Amino acid sequence: MTKSMLRGIRYIIPGLVLLAAPPVSMRAATSQVVEKAKDAVVNSVTIAAEKTKEGLSKSGEVMTDEWITGRIHGRFVDEDLLKGSNISVDTSKHVVTLKGTVTGTAGRARATKVARGTEGVRRVVNRLTIGPKIKD
Repeated sequence: MTKSMLRGIRYIIPGLVLLAAPPVSMRAATSQVVEKAKDAVVNSVTIAAEKTKEGLSKSGEVMTDEWITGRIHGRFVDEDLLKGSNISVDTSKHVVTLKGTVTGTAGRARATKVARGTEGVRRVVNRLTIGPKIKD
């Protein structure tokens, strides 16, 4: 090849590269689409991780509202301060509401502490009243 042919190729090749590359506006739009897709994936993974973390107990059980209610009832059984009490536990979206009667202020405080200390509980609403001991 002669020098003049090489010079001609030098001018032709950049033109071919320009024809093959998308226009700047198209590259910007593609970049925005890719960024949005990446953000959506990262957001979805984050949400899934949070839900998994919230939804499983340390033992791997799924922490539904029913699971939390049963767990609290089970923990109340061995509490001396709650003997003779009549406590209803209602759980909705991991918020526990305690209703019924306890024999004293110490029992009321203990019921709240036990419920709050139960895995998966976000908040406790204490509507317990103090009343006479229930006979067995």
